[in-house]
Amino acid sequence: MSLIQLNIKGISYSQTQSGAYALVLTEMEGSRTLPIVIGAFEAQSIAIALETEIRPPRPLTHDLFKTFSDRFSISVTEVVIHKLVDGVFFSSLICQRDGVEETIDTRTSDAIAIAVRFQAPIYTYENILEKAGVFLKIEEEFGIKTPSESEKDSTELKKLTTKKETFSAVSIEELHKQLTKAVTDEKYELAAKIRDEISKRS
Repeated sequence: MSLIQLNIKGISYSQTQSGAYALVLTEMEGSRTLPIVIGAFEAQSIAIALETEIRPPRPLTHDLFKTFSDRFSISVTEVVIHKLVDGVFFSSLICQRDGVEETIDTRTSDAIAIAVRFQAPIYTYENILEKAGVFLKIEEEFGIKTPSESEKDSTELKKLTTKKETFSAVSIEELHKQLTKAVTDEKYELAAKIRDEISKRS
């Protein structure tokens, strides 16, 4: 059965499961999307890996996996979501070292967090997309928007501090300081909002 490549569409807080997030994958050549419920830590890890300007002060578990693999010349060439049982997705990491290929069983959320760090493609099979894929505007279902859409649709600015300062009242220099502090304090959600405000002004 042929593999279908997927892209990461977005991550959003799940409205149905407390403490969970919806990771949405979309097929590269088609309109089907594959929503997967993941935990908060994995959602944060994937989001950080997708960002170019936010780096945690200490490596997360998936960063450690990447460093370990690089040190011992192990590469992750692809991730395959190969099975769906009772709503649970099963995935594999396809790894290579010295020309030898190995397949490692892994949770899908971990597999994708690792794939992003290795810039490895993500695949699934047609029967899984038929079973769990959906034809709908996933942005409306989960509240996910692309960065450009978020900037266009934003009608109010988030509060930056407990003193009720808004982004608009803060200088660009201060925003850069706040961004550094948010990353140091591991407040990545706040860091992403500050980064968006900096990007909007540049």
